[in-house]
Amino acid sequence: MADRVVAVVKDLFFVARIRETARLVGTSLAFARSAEELAGQLEADPPRLVILDLTTRDWDYEALFSVLEQRPPRAPLLGFTTHALARQTQPFHQRCDRVVTRETLTEQLASILRDGLAA
Repeated sequence: MADRVVAVVKDLFFVARIRETARLVGTSLAFARSAEELAGQLEADPPRLVILDLTTRDWDYEALFSVLEQRPPRAPLLGFTTHALARQTQPFHQRCDRVVTRETLTEQLASILRDGLAA
């Protein structure tokens, strides 16, 4: 797998934060905002990690997870949520390798981008 991370994130503030942190730690990064874009990113160059925002209400999560689960080898998947939405996003947690809160992701972002889920 390539030394690349794909982030499925819609929030522009968080996109900027992830982009800047990836630049600082030297990690190649791509973004996807739909199942189609995600499929394209996975086909182009399989990433070593996928980060998925579980809090966006207007995404088709079944389509996103379907794309992720159909592409072997499957990259480790880090989902993130908020404390307030943890119960609502619970059905998606088992489909991720790890789920963290947005606050935890922010705190550990540099090491996650650099080291993956081993961070």
